[in-house]
Amino acid sequence: MRDTPPPDIAGGLLLTAAAGFVDAVGFLRLDGLYTSFMSGNSTQFAVSLTQPGHPVAWEIALLFVSFLAGGFSGSLVSLRLPGRWGPAAVLGLEAVFLVAALSTALSPSLGGPAAPLLAAAMGAQNAALRRSAGFRPGVTFVTGTLYSLSHTLAQAAARVGPAFGWVPDACTWLALVSGAVAGALAYRGYGLEALVAPVLGVGLVLAVAVGRAVRAGA
Repeated sequence: MRDTPPPDIAGGLLLTAAAGFVDAVGFLRLDGLYTSFMSGNSTQFAVSLTQPGHPVAWEIALLFVSFLAGGFSGSLVSLRLPGRWGPAAVLGLEAVFLVAALSTALSPSLGGPAAPLLAAAMGAQNAALRRSAGFRPGVTFVTGTLYSLSHTLAQAAARVGPAFGWVPDACTWLALVSGAVAGALAYRGYGLEALVAPVLGVGLVLAVAVGRAVRAGA
């Protein structure tokens, strides 16, 4: 983490918090389904297939397709713009998906489901991530992060690794959980209008990425 530029650390943790926020909103909106945690959705999808009528299988399948579409679109943008503008372009795509989801609440006449748009946004966010010195900020799920946390804690305890090598993973996990707490509270108070918060968060990281790209080209 010490080799990662501070703006990347701050921006990455903010994106992770935004992912937790969005996932909590999606979870409450969809009565127990997720917009970024596709491992959990996969298990529920499998269970649904074994039940009469497959009660939520099609709903989960739509989330899978949306997440894949967002990841595919973000990755394609990243591959087409591999230089300094790549991260900004992918974050811009994520922001478009989030704004579209928010518009379903602010402009009821537009209609349309918000959950697939949120899933697409989370898929796109993963395409914007960059690994630096083992630290991958901005993740939208933390199963691997928790394992890494346990591993780095063991290394610190055995004195075969840095004493504080576990801090990046702990910060990432705390960012996601904190964002999810904020998302749950905000959704209960404001419904889908709570999505203003992650839109602003991603917008801030996007503005920093654009500024960095402009300075790099100067």
